[in-house]
Amino acid sequence: MDMHIVLSVLAEMRRFRQRDHWTRQQLESYQADALRSMRDYTYAHSPFYQRFHQGLTDAPLQELPVLTKATMMEHFDDLVTDRAIRLEEVKAHMRALTGDERFLGRYWVNATSGSSGHPGIFLFNRAEWITVLGSFARAREWGGVKLDLTHRVKTATVASTSAFHMSTRVNATAHSWWMPEIRLAASEPLESIIQQLNAWQPEVLIAYASMARILADEQLAGRLQIRPRAVFTSSEVLTQETRRSIVQAWGERLFNQYAATECGSLAAECEHHRGMHLMEDLMIFEVVDQDNRPVPPGVYGDKLLITVLGSRTQPLIRYELSDSVRLSPDPCPSGHSFALIDDIQGRVEDVLSFPGVAGGVVNVHPLVFSRIMDTLPVSGWQVIQEADGLHVLLSGVHGEFGDEMLADSLQHALREQGAIVPRVEVQRVDSIPKTAAGKAPLIKSNLRQAGIQSSGTRDSRKV
Repeated sequence: MDMHIVLSVLAEMRRFRQRDHWTRQQLESYQADALRSMRDYTYAHSPFYQRFHQGLTDAPLQELPVLTKATMMEHFDDLVTDRAIRLEEVKAHMRALTGDERFLGRYWVNATSGSSGHPGIFLFNRAEWITVLGSFARAREWGGVKLDLTHRVKTATVASTSAFHMSTRVNATAHSWWMPEIRLAASEPLESIIQQLNAWQPEVLIAYASMARILADEQLAGRLQIRPRAVFTSSEVLTQETRRSIVQAWGERLFNQYAATECGSLAAECEHHRGMHLMEDLMIFEVVDQDNRPVPPGVYGDKLLITVLGSRTQPLIRYELSDSVRLSPDPCPSGHSFALIDDIQGRVEDVLSFPGVAGGVVNVHPLVFSRIMDTLPVSGWQVIQEADGLHVLLSGVHGEFGDEMLADSLQHALREQGAIVPRVEVQRVDSIPKTAAGKAPLIKSNLRQAGIQSSGTRDSRKV
């Protein structure tokens, strides 16, 4: 690891700790100054934003158009602020990635898996990458694991090992003697993962929520024998039953984290376990409905809009994340001025749509399914929507219940939502199928009919 980067991350962490104690007034004043600086830079260097925000350069943030991932990728070369950056050359760089290489010698490149329909590519200069590294270190620190050069913290990450995945890129930069880490592909055979974790004995375990639940079951069964002092989950919805399983295996050491390839860590849980604090000194967050209107605390939004205050290379202003989150109406005992997310119920892509009894379409959120599925004595589950109905997969069944009764319960829940009830087929499987990145989404639709799934509305402004 580059010592200059280490020292820069440590300096960033000191700034973060000061901001953790800001009042709300101090935070909002900082956001206003940082937003103006970022917008000024963007309008001076991005031809795309000069057109996209034409006539609105002095308008309030909430009056600006929403930027989707599809629009960003379509206008990539004009959106970035360095005219030397070309998308096709970035893609060629990604294909050759093996370690901590930088595009043009100065940009770290990350990419999404494309599971939401539109893969995204994101570049970070040195200052931006330091902030990304610091955001992950901050999430760990809120979970009681402080960055300390005098103490080695052995870490194990069970996630994607793709060279362009953000966690892999962060590890390639941060890996060092005092931050030893093994990275295991979540798609590896479970027996191999258990064997390697037992041999490594990590102090910190980082995993997708679905994988953490499987590992917790293995720990309770005695096959996995590790004693991490902190477990961090991310990338998937953490259901209450998954949380209970992990806490049963390792105690109150579980900390959920909300991160995105676009910007690093957005929010993280502290020792009070009341939800995840949004890192509002790094981004401005807007929880909105389908029409981009703000929703109040205590109500789930249809999506989340983020404005990344430190972005210069690839500015993200009112950028749409299709995550349905709910802000807490109550403060956290920690005293943080940062707003608190008390629940994430999944992405817009996780919402299943059915014909309604009264006509039209009924959208059913993942919570409707997880309330039933999380009561089952199983290690994993998945609900898949196909043209012939719902296919419910169950793995690691360790108790008695009737498949027909489960199907009836799901159909009853859908009926209560006003949906025309589809056929439900329950299947017991050895393991839940995973994506190429090793994720095992709880809710999945294989329908490709227009209008069944919505990935968000695209702004109609000419760009």
